[in-house]
Amino acid sequence: MDIHEYQAKELLAGFGVPIARGSVAYSPDQAVFAATELGGWHWAVKAQIHSGARGKAGGVKLCRTYHEVSEAAKAMLGRRLVTTQTGPEGKICQRVYVEVAEPFERELYLGLVLDRKLQRIRVFASSEGGMEIEEVAKRKPESIHQIQVEPAVGLQQFQARELAFGLGLNIKQVSRAVSTILGCYRAFRDLDATMVEINPLVITKDNRLLALDAKMSFDDNALFRRAAVAEMRDSSQEDPREAQASQHGLNYVGLSGDIGCIINGAGLAMATMDMIKYAGGEPANFLDVGGGASPERVAEAFRLVLSDRNVKAILVNIFAGINRCDWVAQGVVQAASALKVPLVVRLAGTHAEEGNRIVRESGLPIISATDLADAAKKAVAAARG
Repeated sequence: MDIHEYQAKELLAGFGVPIARGSVAYSPDQAVFAATELGGWHWAVKAQIHSGARGKAGGVKLCRTYHEVSEAAKAMLGRRLVTTQTGPEGKICQRVYVEVAEPFERELYLGLVLDRKLQRIRVFASSEGGMEIEEVAKRKPESIHQIQVEPAVGLQQFQARELAFGLGLNIKQVSRAVSTILGCYRAFRDLDATMVEINPLVITKDNRLLALDAKMSFDDNALFRRAAVAEMRDSSQEDPREAQASQHGLNYVGLSGDIGCIINGAGLAMATMDMIKYAGGEPANFLDVGGGASPERVAEAFRLVLSDRNVKAILVNIFAGINRCDWVAQGVVQAASALKVPLVVRLAGTHAEEGNRIVRESGLPIISATDLADAAKKAVAAARG
């Protein structure tokens, strides 16, 4: 789960990460009021969408007057911003963040991510802040410093100092950078985050450090114990299909193909998508119905897949262990009665014979498959036919 910049800053500030004073606004009038309350002579008005590269899309404006603040908010609110990270569909801005703009001398980069391969938190820092880390890695890889955190002891101060000195900071700046890095780590650890990124982390003229922008992502599976974080979810910034799937306990990711997939188990789902590609087709989605798929959940999965207008055929691939093929078959028959696209079904495992019997005796034009390769070939042929 992603959150907005102002929410990430609010969380990070609770762990001692320094941020500039700011306030969220939902209208131009609120933006002007926020600027008057914050004081100062310069403000940054920032579109709050779940995407980076907002500045290039007109989502960040520096303002010197209240009139400019109002005009910037008007230009952003209700607008669909298209960035390099949103894709052509873009994201609609429904709120802006008004922040006191302070002059600074240097821009740095700080990021923490979960390295699943190493099962470690990896901390990155770079003296090339203000641009995407992927670009820095290509253009100037020697400017990126990184460390791995040993889970048993956590991030140590000497490691944070290594990163700070690697950025070429002076003594005053190093102590503040260490505090910031450790604060980000504690936020990452204590809130079950999967990513924390501050870009840029700026150094002001009086040697202070400020998080000028911040992003955080969280592990969906841990939100049950992070109620305060879960409340920050903004479903309007998510794919509506993925938001709907989450409400019904389904794991869904939309893709660009035309063969809808309804599968139990993430591993089997990945293998099925590979087989569809191998057979010459393109999967329209990743959808894992989970281990306890009831007929109702399977029917909901069909509705979700069919909400994609590009779907020309559906492949149901179930290998039942905890699940039961007869339950899945009931859901398939229930949904297939109103289906207008070809449906390929492969059932194996617990109660597979009963499940296949239910499908056969339904009287519906359901295409049965014997194994995964057969199912993929038939689904590709059905989509092309």
